[in-house]
Amino acid sequence: MRIRIISTLFIMALLMSVTGRTQVKLQTVSPELTGAGLTQIHTPHLVATPGLKNNRHQLLVMIPGTGGSADCRAFRVFDSSFAVMGYYVVTLDYPNNVITTTCSKSEDSTCFDHFRQEIMFGTPVSDKVAVDTLNSLVNRLTKLLQYMAAKDVRWKEFTAKGKPLWDKIIAAGHSQGAGHAAYMGKQFKLRGVLMFSGPQDYLVNFNMPSRWQRESGHTPVNRYYAFLHVRDPFNFSYQVADVTAINHQQVTDTTMVQPQVAVKSTRHILVTDTDKAEPHGSTLGVQFLPVWRYMIFGAGRQ
Repeated sequence: MRIRIISTLFIMALLMSVTGRTQVKLQTVSPELTGAGLTQIHTPHLVATPGLKNNRHQLLVMIPGTGGSADCRAFRVFDSSFAVMGYYVVTLDYPNNVITTTCSKSEDSTCFDHFRQEIMFGTPVSDKVAVDTLNSLVNRLTKLLQYMAAKDVRWKEFTAKGKPLWDKIIAAGHSQGAGHAAYMGKQFKLRGVLMFSGPQDYLVNFNMPSRWQRESGHTPVNRYYAFLHVRDPFNFSYQVADVTAINHQQVTDTTMVQPQVAVKSTRHILVTDTDKAEPHGSTLGVQFLPVWRYMIFGAGRQ
């Protein structure tokens, strides 16, 4: 799912502008450098450190969608934008070559649950993916945070005894990554969760969201936010049903948003109908910076 959102020239101009003014530091870290047995899937991890005078003491962990690379133009803009707001940001490289919707028409009602569990923790429970513990999302994030803490004292605030301090972490994801972020929020007490163009975990043959989405989790449901496009080819109605299940809502909680317009709402599912060639990737367009700001301020509030 390639994300082509804004022109190369505009991206580079934006990056030079925001990083120059706020001393945001962008860097890449190869997974192999963070621990033995870790392998690079597409590109190195992408890491953004905010300026010294602008620190919210929270970490945004971004998880790309199927086949998505951490070090791409779109995520460089995305990560820089949040670092300008004062957040530490990492976008993870991880095993993501199997599309989530491989479980959509499964006769096994636990297909999505096992898909998420194996990618998140490396437990051998899914017949759709093969991810070991070393290369699981949790271990890859843990090793990256250990590496950054050893290299930069400012990053030490996100680990304790070598483990992530989950209550300082906001998990975010696009498409497949949206589901991983939400699943992470079920497993750990995070600061919050941001979902972009996903999840896609709807069981078509059972006509309902997958079980893991309906279960209780450790992150409070009022700290989950989603941003969707009404013409998403991965079925907007299914996405809304998934997010509603994750949030344990009885009534669908949506509000329409527009590019470059501040969000004035208290709702948790943001929706756009902008005319874009790639609606699935449009939620990561920098023109929606006011929407991103609304989501993360809500999810990460003190």
